Amino acid sequence: MSTILAYAGAALAEISGCFAFWAWLRLDRSPLWLVPGMASLALFAWLLTLVESEAAGRSYAAYGGVYVLASVLWLWLAEGRTPDRWDIAGSAVCIAGAGLILLGPRSA
Repeated sequence: MSTILAYAGAALAEISGCFAFWAWLRLDRSPLWLVPGMASLALFAWLLTLVESEAAGRSYAAYGGVYVLASVLWLWLAEGRTPDRWDIAGSAVCIAGAGLILLGPRSA
């Protein structure tokens, strides 16, 4: 459960931090948006260190699937755009892949 919470928090922090840069550069918002954006990106990096894994690369790879799903949810909830069937199917494939990476049996 702590892995799921760490990944969910990391995804929200990463998307929020990246959106702050998007808002500044693409939506003509104040450069002050970068302050919380950078703090959010630092939080994202810290949260990923909380994931129980013997290898950072495996933890990051599994996180990628969670990030894809969170990005589609951001598209829908924050940007007000309804995900299409390809967004949903792609997210499902990514989450399945993340599950394989995280939960697959490992040889000793």
